[in-house]
Amino acid sequence: MIKIAKKNGFTDMILSQLIEFARKDVDEILAQLGTDIEGLTSEEAEDRLEMYGLNEVAHEKPDPWYIQLIKAFINPFIGILVFLAIVSYITDVLFTAPQDRDWSTIIIISIMVTVSGLLRFIQEYRSNVEAEKLKALVHTTAAVIRKDTGEREIKMEEIVPGDIIHLAAGDMVPADVRVITSKDLFINQATLSGESEPVEKYPDLKEEKRKAKDLNLSDLENICFMGTNVVSGSAIAVVLSTGDRTYFGSMAKSLVGHRAMTSFEKGINNVSKVLIKFMAVMFPIVFVINGLTKGNWLDALLFALAVAVGLTPEMLPMIVTTNLAKGAVTMAKHKTIVKRLDAIQNFGAMDILCTDKTGTLTLNKIVVEKHLDIHGNEDDRVLRHAYLNSYYQTGLRNLMDVAILEYGVEKGFNGLDKIYKKVDEIPFDFVRRRMSVVLESEGGKRQLVTKGAVEEVLSICEYAEYKGEVVPLTDEIRQEVREMVRKLNEDGMRVLAVAQKNDVPPEGVFSVADESKMVLMGYIGFLDPPKESAPYAIKALKEHGVDVKILTGDNEIVTKKICKEVGIAVENILLGNEIENMTDEELAEVAEKTTIFAKLSPMQKSRIIKALQSKGHIVGYMGDGINDASALREADVGISVDSAVDIAKESADIILLEKSLTVLEEGVVEGRRIFGNIMKYIAITSSSNFGNVFSVLVASAFLPFLPMQPLQLLFLNLTYDLSMTSVPWDTMDKEYIQKPRKWDAANIGNFMVWFGPTSSIFDITTYALMFFVIGPLVIGGSYFLLPEALKLQFVSLFQTGWFVESLWTQTMVVHMLRTEKIPFIQSIASWPLLLFTSAAVTVGTIVPFTSFGVKLGMTPLPAIYFLFLAATLLAYLTLAQYVKTRFVKKFGSLL
Repeated sequence: MIKIAKKNGFTDMILSQLIEFARKDVDEILAQLGTDIEGLTSEEAEDRLEMYGLNEVAHEKPDPWYIQLIKAFINPFIGILVFLAIVSYITDVLFTAPQDRDWSTIIIISIMVTVSGLLRFIQEYRSNVEAEKLKALVHTTAAVIRKDTGEREIKMEEIVPGDIIHLAAGDMVPADVRVITSKDLFINQATLSGESEPVEKYPDLKEEKRKAKDLNLSDLENICFMGTNVVSGSAIAVVLSTGDRTYFGSMAKSLVGHRAMTSFEKGINNVSKVLIKFMAVMFPIVFVINGLTKGNWLDALLFALAVAVGLTPEMLPMIVTTNLAKGAVTMAKHKTIVKRLDAIQNFGAMDILCTDKTGTLTLNKIVVEKHLDIHGNEDDRVLRHAYLNSYYQTGLRNLMDVAILEYGVEKGFNGLDKIYKKVDEIPFDFVRRRMSVVLESEGGKRQLVTKGAVEEVLSICEYAEYKGEVVPLTDEIRQEVREMVRKLNEDGMRVLAVAQKNDVPPEGVFSVADESKMVLMGYIGFLDPPKESAPYAIKALKEHGVDVKILTGDNEIVTKKICKEVGIAVENILLGNEIENMTDEELAEVAEKTTIFAKLSPMQKSRIIKALQSKGHIVGYMGDGINDASALREADVGISVDSAVDIAKESADIILLEKSLTVLEEGVVEGRRIFGNIMKYIAITSSSNFGNVFSVLVASAFLPFLPMQPLQLLFLNLTYDLSMTSVPWDTMDKEYIQKPRKWDAANIGNFMVWFGPTSSIFDITTYALMFFVIGPLVIGGSYFLLPEALKLQFVSLFQTGWFVESLWTQTMVVHMLRTEKIPFIQSIASWPLLLFTSAAVTVGTIVPFTSFGVKLGMTPLPAIYFLFLAATLLAYLTLAQYVKTRFVKKFGSLL
């Protein structure tokens, strides 16, 4: 049954073609594709790449620059400016005598539109370019066989129809392919078919299926699909189709852009919706009140629209995108590549990191330390058999295989391939935790050689070998074996057991059932020393509120020793067989208190992550193996490394160019800084807008004129927004970064309610002082007693005074609310934020004294005003600091 119910005609056509390919003979397919078993030549591949295009499926790409430019000019702010320009054209140009026509307002609006649109375009274009550059740093490769170069790894995007590829455990299937030869090939195709268990693939379709009238995706046993991955075994296959012409690609087209939103994205959208609801309520109220009290309905409409724009968070998407993109670039400099930008938030919020120990806590340079018989004596025969097993296996070759092969070459075993040939193999899987090869010597003698985890190998052995003599594997010998392995583990060694048997059928297909009645030969002991940097990194993560838990398939004794060496306090140890008998609720209770989880299967790793998440933790998982893929997908943030197997890199959100906890710790810090700056902008802007609601309502109800001209209000918004574009470059206090941070909608609401009215108090104070004190003092009387000409001067002075005060308070409070500390003394903003905010208030203060200010309807302010402004700012910042202190005391943190 196909998991994705909605298919289109193109998908049905692709499936029909694949069914035809499944029914044909391999030779017929090779001829149809113009290739053969030796593959294409490089020149043929280049021609086909030009013909078919890159092997890419539809995915979300940034719009072309010209579309981004157009979109940059489509937002409420610019919409209102254009509307104002049209009104100005009608009133100041169209219906005005030629000698009285005034283009100044239209010119000013044009400048504001250009500045606002270009700023948005430049920031978002740069962010998109940087994001695409980062994606290009991480490539998935495929093993391709070409006539002129043999087998080599190439970028998956460069695969073409007709290519012959080699598939092995851990590989992503790079295209839709037909299997030519296979050996115990198991494919996970759950993403397409919904089948929970891996499916075995064969070179030929069963006869009954070949003749069947109707076949579906699950019936195609000789076809492997793009987007699936190899769980175990190996195969040689021919590429049938690539890119959007694959089954996966045909569906991907209809799925682009349908990714579910993260909690962070939902939170930002909710804040935007709240502010837009405020705007929707405020617009008619402000319009009606001003229309009724002032009598000029056109001015009332324009002012209400300007207020609505001021409440619209039109800059929020740009600030968030710029923050994330800048952070991703910074993290890339620290060898951390972000595949999905919104994963940065979870990276910073992470409070538990689950990881394997190999390569993370250790040097990832495994060496063979011992090769022993069952009584602990050095025995080259044990190493010889281990070498043959590692040499002839075609599945996923791990670091222990590499160590055995390197050490075997030193011992002179590299000529054994001339003495033995491989007959068959039984690949490794995570249930048996062992793998076997069937070999035939020059004399025709067959032998099955097995290597794997000690307990799993012991379970299939009935005999043991000592000094060439085979004896029954008694309980006493088993106990001796376990004791010896325990001592090796306590010395920090990982141990694999080696077994063999000569009683092997002369022909036929071999299976797991043949792994029985075997002879235990001995063990191989490996050392992987801990990294010198690991203790520092563990300590640093702990100081930043991240608990490290070790999830490993290795045994608990070795893991415990390594943990102690790097400074991880071992509170509790849980084994895979114990987890198997626990309910999800029981596991959740125990998991929080457990440091080491050992002898785990891949699904148990996923269960542990889900258990920790059920307790409210944000869980990161770091892994690079095929057995880590499901855990990487399950985690809030999946972290892998550039050297990982394909399926691990594909499943991860973040790729480390160096497998190191130190690199990870730097990424966590940067993630929190990015999140903090986004929250800073959201909290400050939303509270400022919330305060403006009260200020505008009071002004509309009690003033006999508009508190600010629409164009002045829009210029104020533009100046403030320009200063806020520097927020992504701001710093965060050390105390903020030391704790995991996650989205908290309730805290944003509290922030708005506490700090919004605080700003309104000083807006209303400004109204009163301008209307009752400074206005009458400068103009020469109360507004209601003045002649019309002086009333216009009074209004201009009032509006200019509120403009300057509003810009100063709105901009300076950013420095108050960006930190829990005392600003400028205990915590200083970054130089870009200092520069931009200083420039904003400087420009806003100077404008009334310029001809540009006159065009905006402003007038120069008297010296007495600036005394009042200084007093207002001092009082406002003092009150804001007091409210901030009370807020932190009540809610525990500011942002």
